[in-house]
Amino acid sequence: MVSEEQILKALSTVIDPDFKKDLVSLGMIKNVEVDNHKVSFTIELTTPACPLKDQLESDSRAAIAEISQDLKVSIDFTSKVTTPRDIKADVLPGVKNVIAIASGKGGVGKSTVAVNIALGLAKKGAKVGLLDADIHGPSIPTMLGVKDRKPGVQQVGEKHKILPVEVDGLKVVSIGFLVNELQAVVWRGPMVSSALRQFISDVIWGELDYLILDLPPGTGDVHLTLAQMAQITGAIIVTTPQEVASADARKAISMFQLDNVNVPVLGVIENMSFFTPDELPDKKYYLFGQDGGKNLAQQFKVPFLGELPLIPAIGKKADLGVMGTINSTEVNDLVENVARHIAIVNANVKEALPVQ
Repeated sequence: MVSEEQILKALSTVIDPDFKKDLVSLGMIKNVEVDNHKVSFTIELTTPACPLKDQLESDSRAAIAEISQDLKVSIDFTSKVTTPRDIKADVLPGVKNVIAIASGKGGVGKSTVAVNIALGLAKKGAKVGLLDADIHGPSIPTMLGVKDRKPGVQQVGEKHKILPVEVDGLKVVSIGFLVNELQAVVWRGPMVSSALRQFISDVIWGELDYLILDLPPGTGDVHLTLAQMAQITGAIIVTTPQEVASADARKAISMFQLDNVNVPVLGVIENMSFFTPDELPDKKYYLFGQDGGKNLAQQFKVPFLGELPLIPAIGKKADLGVMGTINSTEVNDLVENVARHIAIVNANVKEALPVQ
């Protein structure tokens, strides 16, 4: 007979590549059961979008095979997203991770990247919210095909709270739901900051694994307001390979690293990296230069999260409001890499604990 202790001892040799510790000491092994020649257990991941799932399963099976080749092994997976935030706090209660998507300049596809990350995490089974914080140029309602929808209102005590619009598994809030799409939002900085404070404090977001913030381009009031109010888990910088985009992206990274902001930079994403024609699938045309995002990440010693090619279909789907139908290997890999680095950052925060 094989004992539970033997199984745990074998699994204590399986190392998580990200956390550099074994699965048993990390508390990732749950519900171990041994019945004659049958062994079953659960591996509890730190995110439903974990890219290492197959590797962890393979390594675990190999470790148990060292005990006996005759054992029939059944492995289930579950996830419990970690958080560095106080989810019982007054600001954004129940939200485990707040992720800011930023860029130094406009036109680099920041909102497209934000929507893809949010949708990708939701498709993996995470609870996701998306806040369109670009007050002057809201584009999220159009991309998701919900520009004619209106958020609900619910009375809580003596206050009226906003209920997000729900679409494609996301809870979405945008100023675009509240103003005519042809109407310019001509507001001074204090009005913009006030609106964003409402979107943070007066919205019923509920329990979320990830709240994605689509920030406006540049560095200014909005960024400071959200950094000081929302307890941001980390920021992701979007750029294109062009030096003019990278130059502004450097300023965005520098802003998040200021002492009075102090938001961890999760990494850099390079958008519109190259173009591959359908008729020439093996060709890559670097229309805007090459390795701008990778060089930026190396300069600031932050992770390079990946590159997204210039895919005309994504632009068309954004215009048609059907972003949820995108099926791209590059997007999937990027989403998994983002989730992975959020978990790594959380593991390095002393207070980061798995929560229900």
